[in-house]
Amino acid sequence: MGSTTSIAARRDVLADRRVLVVEDDPTVREVACNYLKAAGFVVTSAPDGFAALDAVERERPDLIVLDRMLPGIDGAEVCQRIRRTLQVPIIMLTALGSTEDRISGLEVGADDYLTKPFSPRELVLRVKSILRRSVTELTPESAFTLGDFWIDPAARILRKNDQEIALSAREFDLFAFLLKHPRQAFSREQLLKSVWNWDIGDLSTVTVTVRRVREKIEDDPTEPTALVTVWGVGYRLDLAGSDALPR
Repeated sequence: MGSTTSIAARRDVLADRRVLVVEDDPTVREVACNYLKAAGFVVTSAPDGFAALDAVERERPDLIVLDRMLPGIDGAEVCQRIRRTLQVPIIMLTALGSTEDRISGLEVGADDYLTKPFSPRELVLRVKSILRRSVTELTPESAFTLGDFWIDPAARILRKNDQEIALSAREFDLFAFLLKHPRQAFSREQLLKSVWNWDIGDLSTVTVTVRRVREKIEDDPTEPTALVTVWGVGYRLDLAGSDALPR
């Protein structure tokens, strides 16, 4: 009985989430909205960048699906403007399939991306996956301190020396995972699987996310001392007092 109640409660929490779809193609926008509504989300939409910024201010969505190529203000600029005030998860839709184009979307603050044409069902799965990581779990993890960092995984708050650090959903997931596994080296493939549960994915996603985290947590991102590169392997978190796992 208790297990059934927990599952239902988690589903209800997810279904209450508000999703904003920003897409100038009316057909793509309608299909995406319909699939997300059928999945139980509260969905609003915007046809361009200006309308998107107004909707973000008005609706305060829990997640944004954002087209890269928009009239007026393009999706990259919209993403950057949103990031100045909110750390809401953003999935960027792009018709540009090259690695550099995808990386540039992550660089401006997107948490995930889908290349057009995309499967609406895959979009729903990506939205659910990100929101499951973003909402507070029914049995939240305890906050803990490691080195200069204090983290509350349930509230998704990170502080360094009592100064709060604003991380995107993807950045928070990566750094929280590394804080739980200090002084352990992980390959990019391992991080894709362990942090975001991706069996297959673009390894540049990890590279870009690491770079963005370093820009926020390191005193000198060009000479990182905490989130270090292990050549030929991947990355490791080295912090003072991190010989033992956090409790």
